[in-house]
Amino acid sequence: MIRATRIIRRDALSGGEIVDRVVLDHGDRHRRRVAMRGAGGLGFLLDLPEPTVLEDGDALVLQDGRLVWVEAAPERLLEIRAGSDHALKRLIWHIGNRHIAAEIGPDAVWIAHDHVLAEMVRGLGGTAESVERPFRPEGGAYSGDHGHDHPHGGHHHHHAAG
Repeated sequence: MIRATRIIRRDALSGGEIVDRVVLDHGDRHRRRVAMRGAGGLGFLLDLPEPTVLEDGDALVLQDGRLVWVEAAPERLLEIRAGSDHALKRLIWHIGNRHIAAEIGPDAVWIAHDHVLAEMVRGLGGTAESVERPFRPEGGAYSGDHGHDHPHGGHHHHHAAG
């Protein structure tokens, strides 16, 4: 089975032969090693050195140099809105306090659909509507390279993937 061992991030993608695409939800875009099948039928093994979040628009590089496009699949989400910037910031704080993955836009926040969180948002004066769209949450304070080792002035430790 052909392997994909590298990622070209969407911002660095400039040319190359795109031969297929994989359509993945948020959970399936955090991978290291898994057999995949593209929408066009191409089977391959994703075989990365460490767990990595695949972003919408990235390309997986196959051993022969061909590319497989990564597309974020639509998912059932909650779209959260508030009557003012201050109220939205307050809702974002409550969501963050629960360590919930969130995609933050200028006027709305999207989280995975959860009826308990929807009720919390409504109880705090916001709106929470069910929508279907790709989910592209923020990486988080500790997401960086999703796990890496490096020296810190005389000591060494590992940052776990978060």
